[in-house]
Order: sequence, then structure tokens, then C-alpha cells
Amino acid sequence: MSDMFAHLDDRRAIIDRRRLAGELDEIAADSKDGGARRRAMVALLKAALDDGRAEIERRLLARPSSGRLAASATAFLIDQIVRLSHDFTTGHLYPANNRSAGERITLIAVGGYGRGEMAPHSDIDIGFLTPFKQTSWTEQVIEAQLYTLWDLGLKVGHSSRSVDEMIRAAKEDLTIRTALLEARFIWGDRALYEQASARFDAEVVAGNARAFVADKLAERDERHKKMGDSRYVVEPNVKEGKGGLRDLHTLFWIGKFIHRVRTVPELVDAGLLSARELRQFERAENFLLAVRCHLHILAGRAEDRLTFDFQPEIARRMHFAERPGKSAVERFMQLYFIHAKSVGDVTGTFLAHLDDQLAARGRRFLPTIRRRPGKLNGFVLDRGRLALPTDGFFRDDPVRLVEIFALADKYGLEIHPQAMRQARHEAKLIDARAVRRIARANALFLDVLTSPRDPETVLRWMNEAGVFGRFIPDFGRVVAQMQFDMYHHYTVDEHTIRAIGLLARIEQGQLKEDHPLSTVILQQIQSRRVIYVAVLLHDIAKGRGGDHSVLGAELALRVCPRLGLSDAETETVSWLVRYHLLMSATAFKRDLADFKTILDFAGLVQSPERLRLLLVLSVVDIRAVGPGVWNSWKRQLLSELYDAAEEVLRLGHKQRGRESRIASKKEAVADMLRLDEKTFAHLARRLPESYWIAEPVEVIAANLIHMQNAGDAPLHIAAVPDDDRGATLVMVLAADHAGLFYRIAAGIHLAGGNIIDARIHTTRDGLALDNFLVQDPLGRPFAEAEQIVRLTRAIEDALAGRQKLLPKLEARALPRPRAEAFTIAPNVFVDNKASNRFTVIEVNAQDRPALLNQLAYALFQSKVTVHSAHVATYGERAVDTFYVTDLIGDKIDSPARVKSLEKRMLEAAVSNSDAAVAA
Repeated sequence: MSDMFAHLDDRRAIIDRRRLAGELDEIAADSKDGGARRRAMVALLKAALDDGRAEIERRLLARPSSGRLAASATAFLIDQIVRLSHDFTTGHLYPANNRSAGERITLIAVGGYGRGEMAPHSDIDIGFLTPFKQTSWTEQVIEAQLYTLWDLGLKVGHSSRSVDEMIRAAKEDLTIRTALLEARFIWGDRALYEQASARFDAEVVAGNARAFVADKLAERDERHKKMGDSRYVVEPNVKEGKGGLRDLHTLFWIGKFIHRVRTVPELVDAGLLSARELRQFERAENFLLAVRCHLHILAGRAEDRLTFDFQPEIARRMHFAERPGKSAVERFMQLYFIHAKSVGDVTGTFLAHLDDQLAARGRRFLPTIRRRPGKLNGFVLDRGRLALPTDGFFRDDPVRLVEIFALADKYGLEIHPQAMRQARHEAKLIDARAVRRIARANALFLDVLTSPRDPETVLRWMNEAGVFGRFIPDFGRVVAQMQFDMYHHYTVDEHTIRAIGLLARIEQGQLKEDHPLSTVILQQIQSRRVIYVAVLLHDIAKGRGGDHSVLGAELALRVCPRLGLSDAETETVSWLVRYHLLMSATAFKRDLADFKTILDFAGLVQSPERLRLLLVLSVVDIRAVGPGVWNSWKRQLLSELYDAAEEVLRLGHKQRGRESRIASKKEAVADMLRLDEKTFAHLARRLPESYWIAEPVEVIAANLIHMQNAGDAPLHIAAVPDDDRGATLVMVLAADHAGLFYRIAAGIHLAGGNIIDARIHTTRDGLALDNFLVQDPLGRPFAEAEQIVRLTRAIEDALAGRQKLLPKLEARALPRPRAEAFTIAPNVFVDNKASNRFTVIEVNAQDRPALLNQLAYALFQSKVTVHSAHVATYGERAVDTFYVTDLIGDKIDSPARVKSLEKRMLEAAVSNSDAAVAA
């Protein structure tokens, strides 16, 4: 037996191969029927497999962080199952007493199984080797053994090759070459295995180290790109993601290919890891393996993505407890990201050692960017990378821990991994020598933060080295801190660094098409330092148990003077941090056509400079949340709010009068449509003044065409894609009646649409003109003719009452296990101060299919008229806002009515069916 599993305690409690072998012999003796023998064997081995897995899970729960032990125990269990089934197959099912030289088989474990690391539901990667082309007997044995493993419920990745075929395949395919690199003898003909192993070393490995390393690093980069290229995504892939197990495997494969090491500790003797880095490697591997084993057990299948629905239970299994301001799951995920970061640290220094071993003198094996540096202040260049002249260079002057990053930014240099390792080791000097109070250190840090080049990359290096969190201790508190929700895709530190990178790219004009207004504004602001520092600090107080905006604003008053900002700059940064959510909340949750919304917003902002800064901060904050969060609809709303508030702040209350605004819009619409004067006047007269104030010119033009096409029809529905808003404008002209809004909402949902905005109007001749902005489930407009037809037909059916809406809505709802991992306590706010004309109702609730429809039905039951609806979603949280009046057009201000309305809306927000629609 291999000593690979010698560290496992009481292996017979996992599986007793000797006892099972005796029972299998008894099975063979009791029956001569091959089929009966095989069925009895499978039943016995299946029971042994289940018992072994149960024992491994028991041990894992007793020691929940012992990932390596659980992974080794699983590989050991599978080894014994494979050996028993092979012996039974060759000894009792297909015995061959006088085998020829070609009738030999060796069973090898490859890939992770070969390495002796298996999660409970990992694939079993097994190879059947024969000396020459297969004989009929070897074919029978291999087929029988595979069927046995499949009948046991195991997922088997297998190959059947002669030794020549194995060598040829390894030369041609990188994946096969890598899998065979970890090949391990399981059972069968040992001499054949030794022969194959020797030929693999001589014919595949020897002389091919450089090509293998280049191929594996390219494969790694492609995998990172596919998985999101960040180790700080909040639903990481434990195996394939950046900072995951596969990155550690890649290092081992490279070391094994070059130096033929058998175990990870041997990488130290090979000069590719230091003893300290080996400890980092082993701690990270053990933790990640534990997480992966727990994940497989909970999922009941091979699952490597650590999604929200599994995170809380794994945190509980691994004995994480809540702390003030931080939940157990957030503490668990923070440790996960710390280990993922550790994997990155080990990778960097490993590659530096590798570069030294493989490169020719004075050159580099791995690619680099060549720069001609200026004055390096004592630092030196090592093959084009910024390096240290002596081991004590940082200790002699700890300010150099910041300076090295400032020089890297200034001259576009990479930092040598050995220097990065030294920086990580010496980062504690920033505490010991009060570096934070030294003006030169703060000036250097501010140079990096506000760099006109690539601050994102250098700040990420600084964060990886641990210098960032030491120099700004409050930033250190959010390093690797996740936000347990479906809205934020990254940890707080990664989100912040990405936001700074976006700010730099916008300022450089690289995102002019996506952010034209912000690109212009950044050239107009008075202090670049203010916006960069505000982006750095906007989320820095998260996880402290209070409102992070308020706490962050207080913190800014301490940090900004230290960084060298003036009193005026400090005050502005503090204000921006305090109100960094104000603009997005106003734009996405409030009716921008209601002038009081603009006045209230402008009253808080108070100055055009603050408005400019707040817009840019809002844009980079939203976009840095994650892929797909930013869209043209959000850009449109923020731009509308900015333009309206800028006019108020610039002109005060000397706004154009209501009549002149309406006249201006009518003129613009007339120019756009080019209708004859009589036709335009007839259509325009049908619309009340409030409509002309509320809708933008493009929507009015689309509505007038819609009305003209409708003629005298009692119902007319049209849908027009609106690329500027990233949505489809759905227009419904119908006889006004109670319940119209909730039925239209139901129809749109049944067609697969999500409503992001809605405005409800009544024409002077008593018809309802309702405008909805609708997106598909992926946040795109409905653009294809087939989609448009489906959308309009679903609304027609809902309004005609052709089907029971509730059963259809419930049937359409899909299970959302990730969303169900969160609990959002619903809240309803009824506000009579936010608008002069309307009562504003804001509902915060857990997002679910048809929520808007159920809330609209509750409003219908409450006998209120909806004038506009605004929908915002933040991952699993929905915020739906309604501007309403009573049936005669007055605000709802009676305390009894308000209380009743709150109660009914709360019931609708909580229930999936109680508040749902009738026929």
C-alpha cells in the first residue's frame, strides 16, 4: 500500500478492505452465476462506500477545517473500492490463469485523484494501461470494472491506452500531459506502471520544461479571464477561480514537471518556495479543501461555486460566530478571501524563483514591460523590475514601503516579487515607526492614489503587499470583507480599488462613450484630490455596525488632513462620503418630473461643484459594484437629475414658468414629428398640462404617434425599443378603470418583462395613457419583433381577463435558491413631504417574481390612484416607489388611511399569494 495515506488515523473505520475481500470471496463461493455475483458485489461495495463517506463527513464535522484530511480520506476510500472491484473482476468474474505478456493491466489514478485529493463528489479520474493493444480479456475486464464503478454511482473520467498510446497522447495534449504528471499506481501490474512512468519522464518531460511552464501559465490566465479575473468576487469558484485550488495545483505541476518533486514540501528543496511560503501554501490549500468538501456534501453533487445559499451553512459548520457589525458568514468569507490573497502572494514569489531558474543571465523568462527609469532613490533594477539593494532596505527607512509603489507608478515598472515579499514581511514597520505621520509618506501615497497613469494596478499591488491596509488602517479593516448580498460582486477593498481605476479611466477619456457627462465634468472640477480621496473613503466604514455613510464622513475628517488636504477639501470629502448614496437613491427611487424632488435634492447639495463631484462618485460607485450593474437607463436617470439640479443651483428659483416649459416641449415635439398643425393641435389638446411636465420630449412624440395610430380603438398597445434608456417603452391606451395598472403589470411579467419605470396619465377625454419602461431578464430592451408581439399579446390577455392571472404568475416563478439565502425584512414608508401633489409610498422588500404586480393590486384594493411607479433592484432587495393620490386626486393624509395603507402594502410585500391578483 502507498504511504500517501499513512497520516490517516484508523483507516479501517473508513473502509476495512481485508474484511470486505473476505466477504467478496464468500459471495463468489456461494454462487456460480456471474450476474448474481456481480450484483452482490456492487451491493456490498455500495454499502461500504456509503459508510466510508459517512465516516469522512463525521470526521470533517468534528474537525471542520481539516480539508486535507477529508480529501485524502476520500481518495483512500476510492482506492480501496477500486482495488476490491478489480480483484473481484479478475479473480471471479473474468479469471485468466495463463495470461499472455499482453494480458496485463495496471490501474493508475490521475489528476486530483492521483494527487490524493478528492472532494466527496469529485470525478474519479482513472487510467487503464496495457502493454500493447488490448486483448479481448483486457477489454472485458476494463468494461466490467467501469460498469461496477458506474453502478456504485461514481462519476468516472477514464482512459484505456497502451503505453505507446499514452506517450503519444501526452505529447499532443496539455490536459492529458498534466493529468499524467500526477499519475499514481493504484493496483494491478506494478512493473507495467514503472515502465510507463519511466517512459513518461524520458519522452514527455525531459527537455520540455520551458514549453510546459509557458503553456500552463497561459492556461491559467485564460481560466482567470473566464472566471472574472478577480480573487475577490463574492461568489467565488473554490476550484477554478483566481486564488483557488487550481492556482495552487498549477504551481505544483510546474515544480513537478521541472524538478520531478513528489510532494509540495519538496518545492522548498527545489528552490521554488521558502519555508514561510510553504506554510502559506499548505494553510490556504487546507482551508480551500475544507470549504470544497463541505460544499460537495451540502450540494450532494460536485459543486465548486461558493454561492450565497451555501455560504451561511458552511460558516456554521466551520464554527464561525457573529461579531459586532459583522455576521458569521461575512467573517467566514473574509477568511476565505485572505487565503485567496495568500495564494496570489505565493504565486508571485514562486514565479520569481522560477524566472531566476529558467532565464538566461541578465534576461527574463517571463514577459515584462521594459521601461527606462529615472532616479530610483536607492532602489535598483533586477531584469527591468524594481528591487531592493539589501534585505534591510525597508527597515533603514520604512517610508520606502510606500515609496516603492510611488516609483513603480511614476516609471511604469513592475515590482520584483522578492521585493513584494519583503514588503509584506516588513509592512508592520508602518505601525512601529509612525510612518503614517510623516508628510513625505502621505505625499507619496497621495501621488499613487491620484496618479494620472494607472492607480488601480499599483494600489492593488500595495493592497496585496499589506502596505495599503497598514498605511490606512481603516482601509485595512475592510480588506477581504464581503458584503453578504446579491448586489455587490466584490469585497469592499476590491470594489474601492476598481472604482478608483474607473475614475482614472474616465478622466483619461477612455470611457467617453459610456460616460460622456462625467468625462466632461472631470475636466471642470476644482480639486482632483477631493474626488479621488472621496472614492477611496466612500465605503471605508462598512462592517462597523452603523450607517457607513455617517461613520465614513466622521472618519474622513481625521484621514484627509493627514493626507495633506486643506480644510475646504476635507469638508467636501466628508460631505461626499456622507451623501454618496443620495444621487442614486433620488434618481432611481423618486419621480424626477416632480419639481419638489429636484428642489429637495438641490437643497442638500447646495453647490454646483458638489453636484459635479457627486455625479462622478455615483457613477464609479455603481459601475464598480460588478458586471452588468451599470446600464444606459441608470445613466439617463442620473443625467436627468444632474441637468435639473444644475439648473436650480445655477439659476436659483428663476426657473422657466410652467407655461413656457410646456410651450417649449410642444414646439420640440412638433419639430420632431412634423405633423400638420391641425393634427398636432388635436392630439396635444387631449393631454393635460401635468402630462407635458412629466414626460420627456421623445416619450411624448412616441405617445402622440401611438394615439394617432389608435384612432377610435378601445384598446391600443405598442412597444418601441429605446436604446438611450436601455429598455422598451410600452404604451397602453385604454378605457380608464380601477385595476388597470396591476393587470398591465401582470401581463408584462407573464411575457418575461421587468418593469423599471411607469407613469400613468389620464387624457382629457377620459382614456388612460400608461407608459412603462420594460427590460428582459438580462436587463436589455425587448427588441425583436417576436418579443414585441409576445409582450403586447400578454398585456391584451391580462386586460381582457382571458385567464386567471395568479396561477399563471405562480407557474412562471422559478426557484431562486441563492436569493432565498437572504432574509429581507419588508418596510413600507408613506411620505407626504416628498411631493407637493402626491403621497409617496416606498416599499423595501425581498425581490421576487411579480412583486410589483402584488403591490399594485394592494394599491387597487386600497382605492388609491397610481400616478407613477419607480422600480429599483439591488440584488435580492427591491425598492418600489409609488406616487399616489386618493380617487379624487388629493394626498392621503388621514392617519387612519395611512396606517391602513401601510398595513396592506406590508402584507403584499410579505406574501407570495395573499395579496396577489384575482382574475
